[in-house]
Amino acid sequence: MALTDTFIKQAKWTGKPTGDKHSDGHGLYLHVKESGKYWRMAYRHLGKQKTLAIGIYPAVTLAQARKATEKARGLLAQDIDPSQAKQEAKAHAKAMERNTFEEVAREFHQTKSDGWSKRHADKWLSGMQAYLFPSLGGKAIASITAPMLLDVLRLVEKRGIIETVHTLKQSAGQVFRYGIQTGKCERNPAADLQGALKPIVTKHMAAILEPAKVGEFLRACEGYSGHPSTRVALLLSALLFQRPANIRQMQWDWVDFDQAMLTIPAEHMKRTVHGKVNGRPHLVPLCRQSLALLNEIKPLTGQGIYVFPSTRTQSRAMSDVTLNAAMRRMGFTKDEMTAHGFRAMARTLMIEKLHGISPDVIEAQLAHGKSGPLGMAYDRTEYMEQRRTMMQQWGDYLDRLRTGAAVIPFRTA
Repeated sequence: MALTDTFIKQAKWTGKPTGDKHSDGHGLYLHVKESGKYWRMAYRHLGKQKTLAIGIYPAVTLAQARKATEKARGLLAQDIDPSQAKQEAKAHAKAMERNTFEEVAREFHQTKSDGWSKRHADKWLSGMQAYLFPSLGGKAIASITAPMLLDVLRLVEKRGIIETVHTLKQSAGQVFRYGIQTGKCERNPAADLQGALKPIVTKHMAAILEPAKVGEFLRACEGYSGHPSTRVALLLSALLFQRPANIRQMQWDWVDFDQAMLTIPAEHMKRTVHGKVNGRPHLVPLCRQSLALLNEIKPLTGQGIYVFPSTRTQSRAMSDVTLNAAMRRMGFTKDEMTAHGFRAMARTLMIEKLHGISPDVIEAQLAHGKSGPLGMAYDRTEYMEQRRTMMQQWGDYLDRLRTGAAVIPFRTA
């Protein structure tokens, strides 16, 4: 006869040392003892009589006990011992509790950092330590939900550092995916936050793009009254239009005066670790104007490693703020021109003003990567003649802008 809620509630221990057992069917019974009322299920597995502990009444109701019994019978039908399955589930839950977000994040970082640049690896971990670990680090990674992650990200969002927020979301997603792969969690809540954060508003690096204004800017650089190496660095930035770090960190042994070539080693380029280790160096043909500037500065810095050393020590390259600070001194605001803006300036004016130059050749000289089977063809020698010609055309064009020869004023009536 099946049990009822009323019977279970009124059932009393009769004093039997082993307690009183009241069957509900399908192996489920209520075991009433002096210490309380316990749900148990009797079953056989592999020829042995066993007992499954389901829970304690009234915390576990009759309906819940019957549901647990049905689930256990389903496992038995698959030849799975429900008691063993319960123990394994408990062990898994405990293991999940031990796998905190911070532990999994640090494990992921240790696994991946050898394939990252040191700068990226350090930045990735510092972002976690500053923004995510304080709130989420001690929580079991499996317990973190999308709303929990969103709450933390929105605190960062309120500070106005929107790009950082999206970087943190991406980093968190990497940790959760790694957690899924290693059995430490089952879901990636970061994936559920698509569209929940403020979008990044892309702001291009400021650059002067009008020929007349470029001429004015070059004249200001030519007449710069600060340190001579800063003046040369500004002018070479315009002539070579390489990334600011490659200008600042330029070394004398990269410069071949006889071949009129600057060779930037692969490890100094903006590439993946694999590209830095296995990639080809980036070649920059030097026009007459570039060679003249290098010859001008060589007596001042040529005894050291760097073409543009720090003013404090010859063992370090020029500071990353020097060129921008010089432009501010010359009266050009950060909204007009930046050290990175030389690249946009060169690309725009070459396309618009120097006709006959292939955009692919310009992209090659900018060291922009290209996907597809021809991606790594940029630095091959068959491009070199076009690049040499282009760089000299560019140097001559800048000379014309600087002297005002290319600027034709409108006639007044």
